[in-house]
Amino acid sequence: MDSLIHTVDVVLPLDKSEEDAARRQAAAIKLGVPVARIGGIKLRKHSIDARQRAVKVQLRLDVSLDEPLPEDPAPHWSVPPLSEQARRVIIVGCGPAGMFAALRCLEQGQKPILLERGKDASARRFDLAPLLREGRVIEESNYCFGEGGAGTFSDGKLYTRATKRGPVAKVYEVLVAHGAPEEILTDAHPHIGSNLLPNVVKAIRASIIAAGGEVHFQTKVVDFLLTGSQIRGVQTASGEEILADSVILATGHSARDIYRLLAEKKILLEPKPFAVGFRIEHSQPYIDRTQYHLDYGQERPRLLPAARYRLATKIRGRGVHSFCMCPGGWIVPASTENDEVVVNGMSLSRRDSPFANSGMVATVEPEDVHALVKQHGVLAGLVFQKNLEISAKQAGGGGQVAPGQRVTDFLDGRISSTLPETSYFPGIHSAPLHDLLPQWITSRMREGLRLFGRQMHGYVSSEALLLGFETRTSSPVRIPRREDNLEHPEIQGLFPCGEGAGYAGGIVSAAMDGLRIADAACVVA
Repeated sequence: MDSLIHTVDVVLPLDKSEEDAARRQAAAIKLGVPVARIGGIKLRKHSIDARQRAVKVQLRLDVSLDEPLPEDPAPHWSVPPLSEQARRVIIVGCGPAGMFAALRCLEQGQKPILLERGKDASARRFDLAPLLREGRVIEESNYCFGEGGAGTFSDGKLYTRATKRGPVAKVYEVLVAHGAPEEILTDAHPHIGSNLLPNVVKAIRASIIAAGGEVHFQTKVVDFLLTGSQIRGVQTASGEEILADSVILATGHSARDIYRLLAEKKILLEPKPFAVGFRIEHSQPYIDRTQYHLDYGQERPRLLPAARYRLATKIRGRGVHSFCMCPGGWIVPASTENDEVVVNGMSLSRRDSPFANSGMVATVEPEDVHALVKQHGVLAGLVFQKNLEISAKQAGGGGQVAPGQRVTDFLDGRISSTLPETSYFPGIHSAPLHDLLPQWITSRMREGLRLFGRQMHGYVSSEALLLGFETRTSSPVRIPRREDNLEHPEIQGLFPCGEGAGYAGGIVSAAMDGLRIADAACVVA
């Protein structure tokens, strides 16, 4: 062999997968060399194959022959000092899209000015207490609004179907450089956890400020400053006007006031598909038992993480699928206004809750909300979402109490006389979810659940719980942008970005879109 460093894929039994000797032996066999020639090994990818009863672990290893493997440099992020003449880029929203856009602007020698309507991550945590304990939403500081966006207090899933070459690897490395666990560089389905994410986003903010950028909390954008078809800045709720050479709009999909502002100013928006449904909750031991082929009462082996699942089908032209599955997690209130109930999921890094939850949603196409178009135009999908959230509030009976129903009762069309234990802290109230949803959604959800019950024995049971409603899966509108330079087609210098603009669907895809949009905004600037 000419090269002394090789990349090999090996498969090991679960109980041997963490042993250095077993990894060396498997690598030597794969390379056809004596074990004594293995000078060093480095894990590059780790994934679990639980398709058969005997769980196996797939490993990708860098292997050196006859000499030690060179150490990888630790992930690090830094930039040269900004010039005093650096051009200014306003970034509206401090979620993953906005924060990574800010980092990229600094790499390009531009000065980012991050404007976030909510509070910093530390202060934001205190505002969750009245939401959980009193059912009172602080409308500018909650699970959706604030530093790090909706992802800060979530499971922190980083898995994306995009290729891990290029920007995906960069996103992971930047996160590790700011305190995320190094395992995200190698795990096939990486996650950080809501207990670790706040410190990561605070460290990113510190890097932005140290490099010459600005980050302003409790700074809500209420207007765009336009000169003809050119944006020249924004106005905040305090009346301050902030000027810049370009504006990146990275508000996330819950900043509905921004969609209304765009519509009022007759700035082009487009309807797009989205999805609505419930959170479905099971016991985590049941999910472990089903996915890992365990016997009833058998504990999950120490080397296996809390099991997850993904389910999807298409029924009469509409998708029905699980969404944002949180193993070992909690259901949380994700409302942003006090007249609504919205549910979402989160997990800590340990994923050690006895519950597992997932969104279970059906696709809504623009034509499905045509009855609302005459009055609400392009915002019809937003109104459809809001109406469901209001109905959930009314059915819950007060505060952030959520309407709930056993899965079997939902399928049979009856109100549950009792409800099982739940992770949802504000509480649940029995309600006919089958009647609160439009029947064209209820009928598809019933068919989908029955199918999934056949695919995962026990998934449909009286102990499985539905909570309403999961409505914030994605934006119901898209803020369009040109293909060539990613600007809005009507407003020069305005760059729609991330989930709120309709171009991302999670932490990593939003971060990557932030990188891409910042490159475009800096060229124009």
